[in-house]
Amino acid sequence: MKNVLFVFLLIPSLLLSQEDNKALLKKGVNTEKYIPKGVNTGSDAPLIKGNSIKGEEVNSKTILQEKEIVVIFYRGEWCPICNRYLSNLSDSLSYIISKNAEVLVVGPETFENAEKTSEKAEAAFTIISDTTMQIQKDFDVLFYVTKKYQRKIKTFLFTDIAENNSQEEAQLPVPATYIIGRDGKIKWRHFDYDYSRRASVKSIIDNLD
Repeated sequence: MKNVLFVFLLIPSLLLSQEDNKALLKKGVNTEKYIPKGVNTGSDAPLIKGNSIKGEEVNSKTILQEKEIVVIFYRGEWCPICNRYLSNLSDSLSYIISKNAEVLVVGPETFENAEKTSEKAEAAFTIISDTTMQIQKDFDVLFYVTKKYQRKIKTFLFTDIAENNSQEEAQLPVPATYIIGRDGKIKWRHFDYDYSRRASVKSIIDNLD
């Protein structure tokens, strides 16, 4: 009787898990490999260290001595949703800057392709081409892309994801947003596998000091 009851209680969670997997697969996440969960609020923020597409050295530890940091992950210059979002972000950047914060936008693509992203968005913020994928791994946003989704992007957006990133395997970040407080901890995050749902500028501003 206890075994029957256990199975009965387990069924809803199994169905939910199946639905979750279907949703992830639809967004291109290869659920047979690693599924990122993102760095949690209250955790120590990983160090962000690299070069912007303008050749400037970026070190989050140095920035945090004076400002909070808004970290935004994007997928690539081929992604129309990313381009629209980053363009809107650029238009509203002054409001974020007025809250004594700096915006770092991180993507997996090559410097050359990241420059195309910058041009499309008319970016006034700092873009980091994370070609080693280290920043994305540290923030736990990186996932492997399904073959089906790769074919979809190649067919409709004429882009080979792996080639765009100069990588052997196609990987993308969850387009998450994090706010790092002056104490070096994650104070707020927006983490959604659905790339069509992004952190609004208002929600970012509301969570800055």
